Amino acid sequence: MTSKSRWQSSAKWTLVAVVTVVVVGGVGFYWLFLRGDAPDRARLPARTTGTTVAAGQAVGSPDGTWRLTPGDEIFAGYRVQEQFAGETIEKTAVGRTIGVEGSMTIAGGQVTDVEVTADLTRLRSDQGRRDDYIRTRGLETNTYGTATFRLTQPVALPPDVPPGQPFELTAVGELTLHGVTRQVEMPLKAQWDGTAIDVAGGTTIVMADYAMEPPSNSIVSVADQGELELQLSFTRAS
Repeated sequence: MTSKSRWQSSAKWTLVAVVTVVVVGGVGFYWLFLRGDAPDRARLPARTTGTTVAAGQAVGSPDGTWRLTPGDEIFAGYRVQEQFAGETIEKTAVGRTIGVEGSMTIAGGQVTDVEVTADLTRLRSDQGRRDDYIRTRGLETNTYGTATFRLTQPVALPPDVPPGQPFELTAVGELTLHGVTRQVEMPLKAQWDGTAIDVAGGTTIVMADYAMEPPSNSIVSVADQGELELQLSFTRAS
């Protein structure tokens, strides 16, 4: 074999090796960071006949004070687009905290007071590296450990809503996030059955409005806006 032939053979196998590394590396990157689907958006629970008052049965008035019921399906969280390799690959990143507390007051068919506080230090996603990163970047949860929503305008409830029948409303209030307080309008879906009031929905968050820099590094960048999601359930305060 001539020296030229040996060089061509060596170059060919080097190219094969490089392609193999790229393919295997790409598969590994996908397997570690991009595989899997994002969780469903916040939604109302499907109440069963064991928890929902039968159709046509009186449920009384919702007037009174209600408290957030803790649980694995009760959360506040974020949903944002991550971009890898420029804008070639996208993934929806979702993080949630079940550390949520709050109360609600209803009087005369109106929601007159709501305050919900979320413990952002307990935010969890499908990637521990992401969770660790936002402790000091973006949300900076090591510094700004809580987010709060407080209703500032009464919300009229629709009259004669059947038990368990979802309805829509918009909550106007002050959202405090990353140390910044701004007024927001939050479209929500709700339902009640005489025992529990369920609420689900959220709103778009522009990071610059809350003095946040979208997290980014040489591998991944994050869109400059995302969604705040809430999935809550209230029961009457004792």
